[in-house]
Amino acid sequence: MLSEKELKEIKALQLLCENHGGFQLKLNDGMLQNRTENVKEDFFHYEDGQLVGFLGCYGFGNKVEICGMVHPDYRRRGIFSTLLEKGLAESKKRGFKRILLNAPTLSVSAKEFIKTIPCSYTITEYQMKWQKTDLFEDSSVTIRPSLTNNDREAEIQLEVLCFGFAEEEARKFDQELTENSTEQKFIIEVEGKIAGKIRVSEVNDEAWIYGFAVFPELQGIGIGRKALSKVVAMEQEKGLPVFLEVEAKNAHALRLYESVGFRTYHSQDYYTYLK
Repeated sequence: MLSEKELKEIKALQLLCENHGGFQLKLNDGMLQNRTENVKEDFFHYEDGQLVGFLGCYGFGNKVEICGMVHPDYRRRGIFSTLLEKGLAESKKRGFKRILLNAPTLSVSAKEFIKTIPCSYTITEYQMKWQKTDLFEDSSVTIRPSLTNNDREAEIQLEVLCFGFAEEEARKFDQELTENSTEQKFIIEVEGKIAGKIRVSEVNDEAWIYGFAVFPELQGIGIGRKALSKVVAMEQEKGLPVFLEVEAKNAHALRLYESVGFRTYHSQDYYTYLK
């Protein structure tokens, strides 16, 4: 678990780097605040008592995403290379089959560094923010908290069917979420039957939507749009801005999110580490 002091140091360094570079880093605040005890996922570099380098590893099933930063005044000293070496070693030790390196699309320094290591471009992910628009209402689609074993089984199968998890990986991921995450887990129902799932993380006065999925046989008939509208309305009532992320190549999901009022404001590029 990270201490309050460490979390504040990470956030301060993040804001400094973002303001200097004109981009946004993806450091997964919700995951940082709910780290698994006795698992090494975060790496720090201090000089004269000041945090000047940080790297975080974020596991999702059989893959891990790695993102980090170095204070602009301390770059080109090998700090990030050292942090990355540690993060890669720990990720391999934990048995992740795929390692993705995250670089903000607009970060010149990140792109220059990426050229020096063995990796290949994989995907671009858009970060989207909801802009006020009319939402879809339909009483046949409901959202409720995930509570029962049947709910968990449905969530696990949705991870397998919609996100490409192996069942064992999906069960492990679900267990980690249950034990360590403060995200709210919801079940999407249509006329009393489970149709999908969605998670919401409320951190730093923002609401982030994750893990949104509808069973394949129920896709394309408006369930996702109506469910997403209900979640947005729920968070708007709390006065929270609403965000989500989507892969650029997922044109169907992108159109769905735009139809509900989400608009792209940043993007992240991912590279598969090749060693």
